[in-house]
Amino acid sequence: MTDGLHQTLNPLNPVDFPDRLTAMVISDTHGRLSEAAVSVLQRADLIIHAGDLDTEDILTRLLAIAPVVAVRGNMDRGQWTTHLSRTELFQIGKNRIYLLHDISALDLDPGAADIQVVIHGHTHQPMMEKQEQVLVINPGSASHPRNGFTPSAMKLSFNGSAVTPEIIFL
Repeated sequence: MTDGLHQTLNPLNPVDFPDRLTAMVISDTHGRLSEAAVSVLQRADLIIHAGDLDTEDILTRLLAIAPVVAVRGNMDRGQWTTHLSRTELFQIGKNRIYLLHDISALDLDPGAADIQVVIHGHTHQPMMEKQEQVLVINPGSASHPRNGFTPSAMKLSFNGSAVTPEIIFL
């Protein structure tokens, strides 16, 4: 793994993210990235991956599209994952974002920590809901959906303090 790849996977300094940004969120790719997913991701200023990439190749392919913030999921194993954290906290505009794979491992109170968005994966099912003042989202699985869902991703449009989520079925 090159140092450049390692640096790109780390969240950028909050001042490096503009107030207006389109982030595409995916999770649970499990070593597969369809052409439909690639097409959607090409609209992104930033790609956020909520874990279970399964292969380093997925990271390489994502980085060829846009900067990436990613966390390690329960299926991400091996030397290539050592630089991936279980959680990431970063900021886009006025929004603090907490990223983790499995929501049951949430180790803080997002509202008390002044977090506006929590992103997770693991369930392979898309969801978005407001829990008090916190937007909690799961993009579903881009390659292995469960319970009758189709493959999906999520678009997050940031504009200052406003965040607009949209589920995208692939």
